[in-house]
Amino acid sequence: MRWTPRGFGGERRSADKVKHEGWHEQNILVVSLDDQRLSWPERELINQLGTKLYGKRKPKEESNA
Repeated sequence: MRWTPRGFGGERRSADKVKHEGWHEQNILVVSLDDQRLSWPERELINQLGTKLYGKRKPKEESNA
């Protein structure tokens, strides 16, 4: 018995696969500032671009649990 319509379901792509395809097919770049593959100057550049395009980020709230 099928639980999904035809053409849907199957294997789910990983987040890295979606990012890879987005870059190659649509020229969209998705980057995390926490990505350890980036050097400090690269992280700073990403931070500056994000701030310029989308404004300052809200600080993370610390949980007091």
